[in-house]
Amino acid sequence: MALTGDDDATDSSENSYIRKHHKHEVRDNQCSSSLVKHIKAPVHLVWSLVRRFDQPQKYKPFVSGCNVQGDLEIGSVREVCVRSGLPATTSMERLELLDEEEHILGIKIVGGDHRLRNYSSIITLHPEILDGRPGTLVIESFVVDVPDGNTKDETCYFVEALIKCNLKSLADVSERLSVQDRTESIVGA
Repeated sequence: MALTGDDDATDSSENSYIRKHHKHEVRDNQCSSSLVKHIKAPVHLVWSLVRRFDQPQKYKPFVSGCNVQGDLEIGSVREVCVRSGLPATTSMERLELLDEEEHILGIKIVGGDHRLRNYSSIITLHPEILDGRPGTLVIESFVVDVPDGNTKDETCYFVEALIKCNLKSLADVSERLSVQDRTESIVGA
């Protein structure tokens, strides 16, 4: 399921990016989805938050902390501490893809005390113009096993709700930083 804007041209470019960058092999016992968020902040600013595999708490509201084992590179593993209120306390995640030029980050969950098995996600950022200013189209897709006792719809709904919350927070933080950047350049002039 792709959440898209109202404009057919926009939908077309979103679907094109999804086909190009968000390929997941989905087995019978899995669900998958792609979510879209338009952020009123330039790509470089949004990417500065997303690319920080070692600091997801900068924009993910359910993350209270993160420890990366070893150097920050493909294959690095992070232990994410989850805030109370969710059915988990930790998640172990491996960095699968980090493309600085294309603005692509891929992770895979490799452990933790939760029910998200064989979870992997890809997040891509694409420049766009929003209200006459530089903006960012963010697309996040995932695939995950459907836990015993749950349906595909229930599993997708739960994961989509988490991602929507993360994307809204990413937009809030990015847009606030973007306004600060513009204000500082006006004040500094």
